[in-house]
Amino acid sequence: MNTATHGQLFPVYVWQVPVRIWHWGMALAMVVLAVTGYLIGSPPPSVGGEASDHFWFGYIRFAHFAAGYVFAILFALRVLWVFVGNRFAREIFLVSLHMLKPSWWSGLIDQTKYYLFLKSKARAWQGHNPLAMAAMFFMYVLGTVFMIVTGFALYGEGTGMDSWAHQYFSSWVLPLLGYSMNVHTLHHLGMWYLLVFTIVHLYMVVREDICSGETVISTMVNGWRVEK
Repeated sequence: MNTATHGQLFPVYVWQVPVRIWHWGMALAMVVLAVTGYLIGSPPPSVGGEASDHFWFGYIRFAHFAAGYVFAILFALRVLWVFVGNRFAREIFLVSLHMLKPSWWSGLIDQTKYYLFLKSKARAWQGHNPLAMAAMFFMYVLGTVFMIVTGFALYGEGTGMDSWAHQYFSSWVLPLLGYSMNVHTLHHLGMWYLLVFTIVHLYMVVREDICSGETVISTMVNGWRVEK
């Protein structure tokens, strides 16, 4: 997260290869999950003819489940990378440690004013700025955990009581959240929660790539943050 003065601490290698693979892999999985999840929750009218000739909805469910596995595995690997990656790999997971620093709160206020167009220029940040870090944790990280937990709880309903998904997720998530219909609704709302975050995230990175003095989008491609 370190703040920097232009020209002094750039270029810096911010996003390592595993983090970049995780980022784009999760983005692709989210697209598949959002599209197929929407169709599962709001299916189009059924078609006529023999049911065995129209398995397209089964393919939609399969794509959703497969993308869900990819989504969960990538997230688990990303958590493991926190312990072996560079300092930037830990930022979005250890927000509470940064929140103990007065400089973090100062940066949060400063960045908020910048995004609200109350300041013409923002500080230069090597990694995530404080506002982005807080948004990534409270919206993306916690939202992702919620979607994985509720998703596998619903998946366990179909795989049965003897399955690992039912044993580790359905058995406690469904009673906790009000059983199947409530969990379906919350899972569906969680999709929109992450989509809203994604839209805001895309706006912010494009805006920063244009307006700020350092690279943003290309940094998630080659890993390097450089002064423009």
